[in-house]
Amino acid sequence: MTLSLDSTQLDRYSRHIIMDEVGPEGQRALLDSSVLVVGAGGLGSPVIQYLAAAGVGTLGIADADDVERSNLQRQIVHADSDVGEPKVDSAAAYVRRLNPDVTVEGHRTRVGPDNAESLVAEYDLVVDASDNFPTRYVLNDTCRLAETPLVHGAIYKFEGQATTLVPEGPCYRCLFPEAPEPGTVPDCATTGVLGVLPGTVGCVQATEAVKAILGAGELLAGRLLFYDAMDMTFETVPYRQNPDCPICGEGGVESIEGVEYTDSCAIEGE
Repeated sequence: MTLSLDSTQLDRYSRHIIMDEVGPEGQRALLDSSVLVVGAGGLGSPVIQYLAAAGVGTLGIADADDVERSNLQRQIVHADSDVGEPKVDSAAAYVRRLNPDVTVEGHRTRVGPDNAESLVAEYDLVVDASDNFPTRYVLNDTCRLAETPLVHGAIYKFEGQATTLVPEGPCYRCLFPEAPEPGTVPDCATTGVLGVLPGTVGCVQATEAVKAILGAGELLAGRLLFYDAMDMTFETVPYRQNPDCPICGEGGVESIEGVEYTDSCAIEGE
């Protein structure tokens, strides 16, 4: 653990340090933590911004895509000058400009069953800012088996959701045993998305990540937060662990080897 905060850090994080719930010990915990953000798009942008500003010491960013001009309406770590550049490079450059305390580790790759275990093993916590069901399920399964906390978020047009998956609580499969049929949930390229929506949901995810590192407050474990931007309403719905869950239930699988993360993402034999 970092032994002390230097004068620049005492100044930079002063509004954290004066809080009883954080203090110098909490700030040191943030500086000594490592978080993997999967996705540097709409959700990943505010997550990356606020975790970097908070002083998360090591920030991993995993994304395989390049910046497109149509991204810029909502993916605010990228600028017009970044169009055509890898998102991990653009996001990393943003973080380095924002906070030199943060070590950025860029992973220009699509997270899947072939690399999820090795990536997750490097970090204390994972934030799922992805935009597809196979990635969500592989992150859930990998993080649960590794006993790594996972903060999930998703958006659709004017609506968003978030929950936090901790080793001792229910997992994503307890909430959604299978993915929707392919084509039944259109992506934002087809239906559009309100540009500010991922900012709200991503900030919730960043908040949950910081709370988890600090051990402060009550996480969204076993609770799904729904946000409706049109009505400006928030609602939480509780959910429980499924004793027959193939990942976190009794007799669940011990490895993701052989699991097919296509179509329903179901585990055979469940």
